[in-house]
Amino acid sequence: MSKVSSKLQVTVPKAIAERYGIRPGDDIRFEEAGETIRVVPANTRTQKKDLDTETRLRMFDEATARQRAREAVKPKSRATTRGWTREELYTRGNPNAD
Repeated sequence: MSKVSSKLQVTVPKAIAERYGIRPGDDIRFEEAGETIRVVPANTRTQKKDLDTETRLRMFDEATARQRAREAVKPKSRATTRGWTREELYTRGNPNAD
């Protein structure tokens, strides 16, 4: 997660920059997408108005399939034991506790 600096600057995470080929000095665009903002490398030529309906629907279906795959993955189960109890927290480091 990135924070916005006092100069309204945002740092692109390294993994994202490498995946999309963003390098220092490159331009990026901020596009409105409903209630979200899309960050698009300026060298990306594809814009919504350039795509035909069939392509847009195919891209939507692909994105929906990716989302369903993410939702299908079970979250990691929590550990059953932490190795300590809540009561131990109150007595740790207390020289009078036995």
